[in-house]
Amino acid sequence: MTCCKSHKEAGCEVPLAKVSAEPHESIKYNFPTEDTVPREKLELLGHSEEVKKCLENPHVRDIAQAILNNPNPTKAIALAMTEPIFVELADACLRVVEPIDTMNRIISNIIL
Repeated sequence: MTCCKSHKEAGCEVPLAKVSAEPHESIKYNFPTEDTVPREKLELLGHSEEVKKCLENPHVRDIAQAILNNPNPTKAIALAMTEPIFVELADACLRVVEPIDTMNRIISNIIL
């Protein structure tokens, strides 16, 4: 009890977690591939209204959570891509991180 009283009298505060001041540019991927998306572009996803709108759907969030928790995420993503509502999210993400490539793909599909 004395410990509790002394903390109460001294106005004890919970220590704040340390936040890394390391800029994103200095953080490197361990195993980058040709499909690796730069962190700057990933951060743009958080500002996309279209992506946010897709994530408002609880079913989409459940699918994303299932992918994250699956021991075989590649298989889980393939399964998720059979759901039109998840494809909508994937397309919205691609429009943010690969805007030119996505437009070229859409134009190619229209021409074919």
